[in-house]
Amino acid sequence: MNDSITITGNIATEPQHKRTAAGVPITTFRVASGQRRYDRASDAWVDSETNFYSVSAFRGLAEHAFQSLRRGERVILNGRLRVRNWDNGTKSGTDVEIEADAIGHDLMWGTTTFVKAARAASAPSGDAAAADTWVAPGTPAGDATDAPATDPTWGTPGAEVGPREPADMETPF
Repeated sequence: MNDSITITGNIATEPQHKRTAAGVPITTFRVASGQRRYDRASDAWVDSETNFYSVSAFRGLAEHAFQSLRRGERVILNGRLRVRNWDNGTKSGTDVEIEADAIGHDLMWGTTTFVKAARAASAPSGDAAAADTWVAPGTPAGDATDAPATDPTWGTPGAEVGPREPADMETPF
C-alpha cells in the first residue's frame, strides 16, 4: 500500500536525526493522532481511539524538521502511507509508516516563526527569484515596511500583530 495521507497529531517521540551510508539525512519520529467528538447522549466530549504513525522525512525536509520539531508539538503532515506486517520470530505486528512530503505546526494550537532556508550559492546573482527578500502578493516591491500605513509593525520580523493567547489554552471545540 502506498497511498497519500494528511493527518494532524502530536509528536509522541523526540525526533531522531541520522544519515544513510550515502549521506542522505533522515529524521524520524512518531505521531499520535486521535479525534474528539461531542456525544449528545452523555453531554460530554469523547476521545476516539488514538492511531500512532512512524514518520520519516528525507533530505532538506529532514534537516528542517529536526531543527523545528519537538516532542509534544501539534503538527499537520502530508505524505505517503505504508502499512507493513512484521515478524521477528517471537513477536509479530503491523507498522504504519508515513514518508513525509510536507510537515508544519498546527496553528490552531500555537504560533510559529518561519525562517526561510538560504539558497544555494549556485543561483545567478542577477536572478530576481534568487533575492533573499520576500514580498506578499499585491505588495509593491521595494521597502516592504511602508506597505500598510495603518499597521506600523507590518513587515517587522518578530513584531506582535495582535493579542496572543497562552500556548496552553484549552481546545476551542
